[in-house]
Amino acid sequence: MSHVGTPPPPPLFASPWARQVRRVGAPLGVLIALGTLAGLLVILLTAVNPAGTAIGFVLSSIAMTVVVLAYLWLDRWEPEPPRLLVFAFLWGTSAAVVISAVLQLVLEAWVNPGLGSGDSGTSPVTIVLGAPLTEEAAKGLFLLIMMTGARRNEMNSLTDCLVYAGMVGAGFAWLEDILYIANGESLADSLLTAALRLVMAPFAHSLFTTVFAIGVWFALHRREAAARTGFLLLGYAGAVLLHAMWNGSSLLGVGAYFGLYVFWMMPIFGLAIVLAVRSRRREQQIVAAKLPGMVAAGLVSPSEATWLGSLATRKQAVTEAGRFGGKQAEASVKRFAHQVVELAFVRDRIDRGFGDPRVIGLLHEETYALYAARAASPALYWMAGYRAGAAIRP
Repeated sequence: MSHVGTPPPPPLFASPWARQVRRVGAPLGVLIALGTLAGLLVILLTAVNPAGTAIGFVLSSIAMTVVVLAYLWLDRWEPEPPRLLVFAFLWGTSAAVVISAVLQLVLEAWVNPGLGSGDSGTSPVTIVLGAPLTEEAAKGLFLLIMMTGARRNEMNSLTDCLVYAGMVGAGFAWLEDILYIANGESLADSLLTAALRLVMAPFAHSLFTTVFAIGVWFALHRREAAARTGFLLLGYAGAVLLHAMWNGSSLLGVGAYFGLYVFWMMPIFGLAIVLAVRSRRREQQIVAAKLPGMVAAGLVSPSEATWLGSLATRKQAVTEAGRFGGKQAEASVKRFAHQVVELAFVRDRIDRGFGDPRVIGLLHEETYALYAARAASPALYWMAGYRAGAAIRP
């Protein structure tokens, strides 16, 4: 036999109830407000120093594009909702910058109550302690917001926490770097600042917030309020300490700055990379472990289980779907694969003892979403027929 017809959709995969699947994302009005605030801040900087701001804008945008792309690469296995990723970046560029700036002004006034309007400069206490305390609190507030409501369901792996922390840090660094570069007294000063901040440490703010994200991840896996609070405080303290050491080294001279960079910051950054890669690998292992049970439950076919367990085979299947039905079929198969990952994570949480009513409700919701993703992807049936035919051809 040289050809096998397209099989009809099996009744096993049909959804027994019609149900609206809830999607989690930042409200459009919030994104517009934060984007407007970020734009106003850039306009304000431009009005004060047009040339310096232009240089900072271009160089900082290039560097932060690399940072954002790195986190999007990390997020390939279970991509987060685009609106939430945009929300994280805009929070860093606007709300976090404004909140930390206001808090630092209050702190500076408290530390130096006699500071007059003609005085300038920032005290070492504010640089070493005040800035880390306020900036890490302002950035970390986004992760606390993510722990509330339906948004909490999106942080179902350590990778998710790291990605959101990285995006917030990238947004904060983008605007802060523009400010520092624009404040250079000459073009040479601006370029030196750009080299120190954008070449040596483009991931610095993301790295600091990563420490708090680890605390958030552990807090999400604790039932007791005291334990959750403890992990959040430990994560925040770690982020502040790392940030304070970085800021403090700049006050101790060039040798201290580069010594801390080489012997402390770079090893910590290397450990963060290892942690992120291992976390994503762990995501893949969870899905591979849950696929047999999902096949037994009739949620995934045995044929689909052969390509849902790795990024490489999943990419091949998506490409194959594109040959059948173009970009629309390709996108629908990709959505189905992502939904399988979401459901696998929920089933893993239940298997690990987190079977409270909220998680059980999420299990039902993600199961409905999987049914909906299958119904919206006829290419899955075309692929099944194609693969079956290829398997039995002489």
